[in-house]
Amino acid sequence: MTGTFSNLLPSTGSNGGVGLSDPATASQRRGMLDLINRLRNTGVQRDIDLPMIAVIGNQSAGKSSLIESISGITLPRSQGTCTRCPTECKLTQADTPWTCVVKLHFITDKYGSPIKATVLTFGDAISNKVHVEERIRRAQRAVLNPNTDYKKFLEGYEVPSGANEVSFSRNYVSLEISGRELADLSFVDLPGLIASVGRAGNANDIDLVKNLVISYIEKPSCLILLTVACETDFENQGAHHLARQYDPKGKRTVGVLTKPDRIPLGEEESWIRLIRNEVEHLDNNWYCVKQPSSRDISLGINWMEARKTEKEFFAGERPWSGLDSHLHQFLGTGRLTERLSAILAELIARRLPEIQDELQTIIIQARSDLEELPPAPSNNPVGEIHRVLNGFVRELSELLKGTPDENGLVQTIRLHSEAFKREVYSTAPNFLPWEQKDSHRRLHLPPARFLSNEENVDTEDEDDDEELGLTPPVALRGHAIYIDDVMQRARNGRTRELPDYYPFVVQADYISTIVKKWQEPAIELFEVVNSIIRERVGNLVEEHFAHLGKGGVKQAVLMIVYDHLDEAAARAKQKIDWLLQIEGTPATLNTHYYTDYRDKFLAHYRGCREINHNTVSNIRRLAADRHKVETVNRALSSLNELGISAKVDDLTRLLPADPLEVALGIMASVRGYFQVAYKRFVDMVPLAVDYEMVRGMERGLDQALLEGLQITGEDAHQRCTAMLQEPAAIASKRQELSKKLERLRAARTELKCLSV
Repeated sequence: MTGTFSNLLPSTGSNGGVGLSDPATASQRRGMLDLINRLRNTGVQRDIDLPMIAVIGNQSAGKSSLIESISGITLPRSQGTCTRCPTECKLTQADTPWTCVVKLHFITDKYGSPIKATVLTFGDAISNKVHVEERIRRAQRAVLNPNTDYKKFLEGYEVPSGANEVSFSRNYVSLEISGRELADLSFVDLPGLIASVGRAGNANDIDLVKNLVISYIEKPSCLILLTVACETDFENQGAHHLARQYDPKGKRTVGVLTKPDRIPLGEEESWIRLIRNEVEHLDNNWYCVKQPSSRDISLGINWMEARKTEKEFFAGERPWSGLDSHLHQFLGTGRLTERLSAILAELIARRLPEIQDELQTIIIQARSDLEELPPAPSNNPVGEIHRVLNGFVRELSELLKGTPDENGLVQTIRLHSEAFKREVYSTAPNFLPWEQKDSHRRLHLPPARFLSNEENVDTEDEDDDEELGLTPPVALRGHAIYIDDVMQRARNGRTRELPDYYPFVVQADYISTIVKKWQEPAIELFEVVNSIIRERVGNLVEEHFAHLGKGGVKQAVLMIVYDHLDEAAARAKQKIDWLLQIEGTPATLNTHYYTDYRDKFLAHYRGCREINHNTVSNIRRLAADRHKVETVNRALSSLNELGISAKVDDLTRLLPADPLEVALGIMASVRGYFQVAYKRFVDMVPLAVDYEMVRGMERGLDQALLEGLQITGEDAHQRCTAMLQEPAAIASKRQELSKKLERLRAARTELKCLSV
């Protein structure tokens, strides 16, 4: 509420101008009270603070007698029912014979959880007040036994003492009473607060009743009608303390003193001070009523006679008759009833705009909360499972084929394929064309310039590459192999060959040693690609299936997909092993490239030999000097005239024979073959992984999912239904929000019908 409670109420001084004698005012009151009653029938009071009057008091405080005086009916007074559920009284003044309709309102289940508000008419309308008490008693039994057909209680079904299905209920009985002598008023009679229980009682009842009362009076729009018996010490009445706790400033409490004829002699002034509002101040004042005594009731006093007796009591008995005239408006049931009717009607009128705004806000929030839940299970479970599976397979297919995305699967794998290529290249034999005894003078082999356009290796400008953001050159991982080591190995390999012949087994041993090093980077590429696919596919399964059911569908699909991936990975692994095996035996039909690389490496190694180093350096110096380059050009021209096509680097081939020429040939042959085999291998392994494990992942997956989930047989519908069954917590939340929206919409419909 936006304003204070007192600002929403008419002042006590307006009592004389607001009453049942004003037809227009009475009609407006009746319309607003009827609207609030209809809103309460929707159950929306669980969500919105509706204006109401709650009657509270200790047991034996005269609360039941007060309600009987206001409504003109007799309430049940037997033990065990009336203290267990609220009773709502809806009074309407009408120019028709007196009638009472009893209804049952179920807003919670037996466990206290909210349900769709259900209103059941409990029998036909009653026209004789004598029958009301028993009808209410039976209605209260029906409320306390919600799992038993309420019609049985209407017929008089009895429940043994203490055998009710629930000992306490927030569901309530409503009495819709109309007649000429009534005021337009609506209130809820709450069980009387219990101070103690007997031997047969339940100590929990004390807190149950107290908590029920608090659930009503803690709401800001609840007008508290506090009944206090004058025969008991004021400070010892718990209802008073409870009202003061939740309305400490007394802005929404109306006090009612009962049993004024039982005030102990000499204590009258302490109660009169309440009527004067001098102590325990209340904005809407204290009232005093006098109800029929037990003897009067036994003699059959009627409602009209009781009201006449009450007036005579206050007019003739002191100290009440001696009160100032302006305090007389606070004496008597009629004046209290009219005042309550005025307060409630005014409160409703002021509160209605706020209720409309709050209702719309809560509806929007409830819709938002409902939309945040996972989609509700489909009415066509088989179709829903197939739809989700098809969407998953389609998106997986796009992922595996490749998407134009910087972080796409193919792009990510390509980075690792490039790393694999560099790792394999780093296994190239590190041949050095000088003897080990000269290693202290010559540490590094000059770069092979003919490779500069092929690989990012053997380049001299490493710093420049890093500054440009290029991949740094690959360093050869193998240990240095000196020319005299190669020569010695060649000699050791000879058996019965001629003196100028050295067996191929030497080259084969070097190549076999190199190829064995390829297994590690190949398996590493395989494993990293497998891991990438597993992660991406897992994310895709999470995205498509996490919202379905209780999570079982996601786990089942994940297992099927991972098994399918394992099969594809096994095929890829077999291909890698096969490639490693065939590379173990040196062979190539790419003769042109092999001989070209071999000759180039042979020239490169020769040029780096000490005995030829000065000559090679001189040739390169002359070729680089534009004033002396003509010397080199003439040499190349002469060779061309002889039919020998050559370039500057080819001039090193004309160098004189080297005593370690055999070793140079072996080094050049192995290094040349490495270039051919390495390029072949770094192409085939990623292709095998891509074909068998990446693109191969998609092949047969749809069928594997259908068979694994078993959603094509006779029990497909049953299995799909079980798969889509959502967790109990989500189902409960959905049900709660759906029921909330239902009652909110029903309340909004009632508000639209308002025409005051």
